[in-house]
Amino acid sequence: MPEQSHLSALPVIDLSAADRGPRHRERLHEDLHTAAHEVGFFHLVGHGVDPAETGALMRAVRAFFALPEADRLSIANLRSPHFRGYTRTGDERTAGRRDWRDQLDIGAERPSRAPQPGEPPYWWLEGPNQWPAALPELRTAALGWIDRLAGVAGRLLHELLAAIGAPSDFYAPIFAERPHLHLKMVRYPGRAPDGADQGVGVHKDYGFLTLLLQDEVGGLQVQQPDGTFLDVPPMPGAFVVNLGELLEVATNGYLKATEHRVVSPPGSRERFSVPFFYNPRLDARIDPLLFAHTDRAPGVTQDPANPLFTEYGLNELKGWLRGHPEVARRHHPGLVASDRA
Repeated sequence: MPEQSHLSALPVIDLSAADRGPRHRERLHEDLHTAAHEVGFFHLVGHGVDPAETGALMRAVRAFFALPEADRLSIANLRSPHFRGYTRTGDERTAGRRDWRDQLDIGAERPSRAPQPGEPPYWWLEGPNQWPAALPELRTAALGWIDRLAGVAGRLLHELLAAIGAPSDFYAPIFAERPHLHLKMVRYPGRAPDGADQGVGVHKDYGFLTLLLQDEVGGLQVQQPDGTFLDVPPMPGAFVVNLGELLEVATNGYLKATEHRVVSPPGSRERFSVPFFYNPRLDARIDPLLFAHTDRAPGVTQDPANPLFTEYGLNELKGWLRGHPEVARRHHPGLVASDRA
């Protein structure tokens, strides 16, 4: 498959084709292979999540951001050593620059865990969520969404591995127990007062797969090999899927984590989105994948400012320390120092 230098739109993948017989599944694998190898981003339809489900979740998202600021700040992530909770607009950083969005970070609901002597520091990323007392129904909506999309993402990963000629259950063991599932509820409140348009800066995702639900307001852009950015307008009924750094590591660069960003909507127009991150347990080591195109793998991206680790928790922790410096300084000053070393 030749490398594409420029696209006019993201590919569209219909996951339901896997259930329509061998010929349809073969075509699905061809399309999925091309999208994952050449682009790293695609629209996903045929996923089985109906409009009533997505509508209910988006209503919960809007209800959270409609709460008084005091209610949102009562669950600020500054209170959590696990980086869970609400982040005020401008408090997150990408590549050292502030992102003009506010958000609520939610993961699998687990007891607080502090690493014991000799244990890796990424265990700080496991812990309880913070929930707003003024909106108790949010807990049910968010945790239900995590379970719902974990099923979709697991099925998609199964088909993706088969599409590149790998055993489809190769990574099943590292997702079987305590996977590190995570979602963000995000609001982009329009353009920053200084006119900067960075909703979220150029970045890659840390894990395996991201499934993004976005509203009707655009802003997502995907970087292409020629350095230009492709606008990704919302497609009704579709998730936007992108591959994370662990799949690049697993395939020695045959599948690439693609850089992307969000440009703030103009004026004071709001944009809402919910990215879901499908990741294995924190202590999973990502073994090299045996697949049909190993000889064509170009190698993992070499970026001294963004080293890629085979141990998932290390890959995840680096992003939280850099993205949320105030949380890191308050709860993990030693880790901030080591990250800068």
